[in-house]
Amino acid sequence: MTNTDIHLLLTGDELMSGDTVDSNSAMIAQALAAQGQAIAEKITLGDDRERLVTALKRTIDNAGVMVMNGGLGPTQDDLTAELVAAAAGVPLALNQEAEKHVREWCAARSIEPNDANLKQAWLPEGAAIIHNPQGSAVGFALQVNRTLILTTPGVPGELRAMLPEVCERITHAIGGGAVHRVRLQTFGIGESTAQALIDEDAEPWPEGVVLGFRAGIPQLEIKLTTDSLSPDVRHCRATLERLIGDHILGEDDTTLAGALQQTLRSQGKKMVAAESCTGGLIAAMMTAEPGASAVFEAGFVTYANSIKHSVLGVDPTTLENEGAVSEPVVRQMLSGALKRSGADIGIAVSGIAGPDGGSDDKPVGTVWLAWGTINDMQTLKTILPTDRAMFQKLVAAAGLDLIRRQLLGLPKLPHYFSRRAI
Repeated sequence: MTNTDIHLLLTGDELMSGDTVDSNSAMIAQALAAQGQAIAEKITLGDDRERLVTALKRTIDNAGVMVMNGGLGPTQDDLTAELVAAAAGVPLALNQEAEKHVREWCAARSIEPNDANLKQAWLPEGAAIIHNPQGSAVGFALQVNRTLILTTPGVPGELRAMLPEVCERITHAIGGGAVHRVRLQTFGIGESTAQALIDEDAEPWPEGVVLGFRAGIPQLEIKLTTDSLSPDVRHCRATLERLIGDHILGEDDTTLAGALQQTLRSQGKKMVAAESCTGGLIAAMMTAEPGASAVFEAGFVTYANSIKHSVLGVDPTTLENEGAVSEPVVRQMLSGALKRSGADIGIAVSGIAGPDGGSDDKPVGTVWLAWGTINDMQTLKTILPTDRAMFQKLVAAAGLDLIRRQLLGLPKLPHYFSRRAI
């Protein structure tokens, strides 16, 4: 290990028991990656004094920086300040700047600071505070021999607000490389397929551009990383556009719903959703994005057959003869939604989310989708054999993407359905 290594120590019984899922280490790692740094080692420990002090002492002199996350609050199990002081061999002392912060935080909430609040102002002697714009507990920085110890609270919102100062202190202590990163958000293509297309491409991939993937549901993030903004990065971006362009939604934090909203807005159109098996998830995804009122007209959740008839005008005879999960029904659902809302384009879905309700003809995971306009309506049947929650997420996401594709004139049968469509 070199003295430019960054170590991360996460503390808290709740992390060990599983009551709290660790998202802070990912947040810290992403912030560091943006400035060309990486975590060399990560340790998670409960609120055990002996183990924590041992971990701190082992790290001192073996790391350039130790970021300690958690244990800065007012309660008895918030041990960070005490334990760092013990590991450094210094006493706790009342930090006037930290005390001022605690008192101002309490005053802003019209409360009188008690001993528990003021406990947060006792820091290892010689520590400098790391400002906390949101919470009562400041972080602190303490140089111990050759290791800079930086402490941060476990509350994610507070950590996020403090990370710029934390990263600045790390860069000042050990330096950081200039890194340029392009993040592309995609939908409907897996990392193995994307990698295979790149590997099989006639144009060689430049050695100076690192290709990375971050898989999620429903999107896949593709990252291009290099030491500088070079022509190679732009060339690789163009290569991805050529190979998988119809799957690219946008850059940075673009969502599927956000990409669709942008397309609708640019074309001056509004959409509608008629949902059965997704239970309103399509509408929820659209309205979760700011600006939805300009492009999203209505969402109909017509779960029961009687509501499909009374709200959307689906023919009862069709429902009886064809079943709710059928092409004629989703066509009528979409037609009814478009007419009742006045929207320009829409999506209708009806399927069997499971775990029950399937048959030999229509097994669990079967879904029919209809999308488009009154005069240009497309339909598709597919089977997605997965659990109920995942089924709903995939169907809802596909519904948004199918509208996006139609508006942009992209291939009607995307990769993710080309092997499943029936």
